[in-house]
Amino acid sequence: MKETAISIENLHVSYYGNEAVTGVSLSVNCGNLVGIIGPNGAGKSTFLKAMLNLIPKDKGEVKVLGRSIKEVRKKIAYVPQRNDIDWDFPITVLDAVLLGTYPHMKLFRRPKKKDKQWALECLGRVGMEEFSKRQIGELSGGQQQRVFLARALAQKAELFFLDEPFVGVDVSSEETIVNILKELCQQGKTVIVVHHDLSKANDYFDQLILLNKELISFGAVEEVFKTDVIEKAYKGQFAIMKKMGVTV
Repeated sequence: MKETAISIENLHVSYYGNEAVTGVSLSVNCGNLVGIIGPNGAGKSTFLKAMLNLIPKDKGEVKVLGRSIKEVRKKIAYVPQRNDIDWDFPITVLDAVLLGTYPHMKLFRRPKKKDKQWALECLGRVGMEEFSKRQIGELSGGQQQRVFLARALAQKAELFFLDEPFVGVDVSSEETIVNILKELCQQGKTVIVVHHDLSKANDYFDQLILLNKELISFGAVEEVFKTDVIEKAYKGQFAIMKKMGVTV
């Protein structure tokens, strides 16, 4: 029987005074690649950030590996949306990835040669080792996202949370990222991804969390990714999406 990676009980979150997430309860087992999908304004990113204690909860409980977020913070890697990152910050690609090694260092310790070598290995895994001396702002969107995935890999985490990682990236980078996420899950890691493109959901994920402020459905992709279920979340938007070629 697989260990429970994340357990959420009656989660409520408000955003600027408006309730954004209402009464969500679910449990995710280790080793799954889980997509969080739903229409614009459904509370997907808010839900992810609340799980990680990055924004306050109104009420509810979140356990990761059976413990509080604070207790297992070092086992969690988070890749934020690209628009949440200051790409003008004067840091090189290698130094950005090295930040992923810091949670496992003792206070005031600086990275050693082995840490830099590990960071370069992580960059190599995402195909970005040759860019190690570049400033992160000089990279394309896909390259930047690969670098932040490398930073997450450098952390040697057990759980990976990614917020809209495929927005503004090229096809090659998206394919690289998806393959790495699938490899992580094969190694027993757990990956949670906020995702907006329904056309890819069936290929990318093991399970789906379908939100529209409240939990519409959660389970295996084939259980959630059905027309009648998707329509409950997307409502009038879904008819427009079908005209645009989105199939369920």
